[in-house]
Amino acid sequence: DKRRVRRDRADVFCTLEEGIKGRRAVEWGLVDEVVPRSKLDEVIKRRAAEVAARTDRPAGARGIVLAPLARSIEGDRIAYGHVTCEIDRKRGVAEITVSAPGSPPPADASGAHALGAAFWPLGLARELDDLILHLRTNEDEIGVWVIRTVGSPETVEACDRLLVDHAADWLMREVRLYLKRVFKRLDVSSRSIFALIEPGSCFTGTLLELALAADRSYMLDGAREGDTTAPATVRLTGMNFGACPMVNGLTRLESRFLGEPGRVDDLKGRIGQDMEAAAAGDAGLVTLTPDDIDWDDEVRIAIEERVAFSPDALTGMEASLRFGGPETLESKIFARLSAWQNWIFQRPNAVGPKGALRVYGTGERGDFDRRRV
Repeated sequence: DKRRVRRDRADVFCTLEEGIKGRRAVEWGLVDEVVPRSKLDEVIKRRAAEVAARTDRPAGARGIVLAPLARSIEGDRIAYGHVTCEIDRKRGVAEITVSAPGSPPPADASGAHALGAAFWPLGLARELDDLILHLRTNEDEIGVWVIRTVGSPETVEACDRLLVDHAADWLMREVRLYLKRVFKRLDVSSRSIFALIEPGSCFTGTLLELALAADRSYMLDGAREGDTTAPATVRLTGMNFGACPMVNGLTRLESRFLGEPGRVDDLKGRIGQDMEAAAAGDAGLVTLTPDDIDWDDEVRIAIEERVAFSPDALTGMEASLRFGGPETLESKIFARLSAWQNWIFQRPNAVGPKGALRVYGTGERGDFDRRRV
């Protein structure tokens, strides 16, 4: 797929134990160039210089120093500057909270350059990326991630406006690409993801992508009894319309509305508008909108149900449901192959003595290994 090799030649290559070398490898498109060992370093430097010369980054531009992240782990709490995570091992749940910037962003790209790694969108991308990798690698029995946000929607929207309005700036481009990769990593994580949108949250633009990436989103309709905090809202920005495509090549809004493609264009007309629960539900941006009376029970039951399911069944279901639409090289690997062939089909949860296939129809409950890949 990646090299666009002719299928009959690919058949020969895939069944030839000794492989293909030299001129034929170039002719068949398996490699770009064949170089003698004595000239390899020279050619690599020349080709790297040719690629670097094509950049539109100013010749005198200075890079950004990415200092080690300030991460603290105390018991079951993981904390960064903008992201925190509380792990409930008894329930098998990670409660993740993402904070908006505490102050407005710089007025222009040069101000973001001056901030360097302290620029909120860059800091957010690094911290969220690190947390996702930490949970995936070290917390494989924590199968449900619950995501909340807190802070000012206005400051998030201002950051998004900076990223969109200065799209030609090399640093803004790199930050957008970084965010794209982080959200892709979230998409392909074999964990159940719920977003909870409550008063005081800021699911705006870039942070709204977290709710759009979730398997379900719950938005509280109205305020909590006795609480003067304004009802929760969600807000679209330009970052929701192309900056962060998924592995299937579509935005999360396009993937969400495969059966209603015109709805995405309609939503562009609502950029910058605050939508409370009823409006967000009508717009298709959230899954369910319980009121204060039902909120606690609905959310609790949904999480408890999720934890009770076979983790392998969820891995397969989530990988199948998250990536509708066109199949791409990335989606073939990350949305299909990784989940099914490399994990589910080989696990005792399916074929073991107490696996789902063995006890199906017996009335017995499967004895599942709760670890995730």
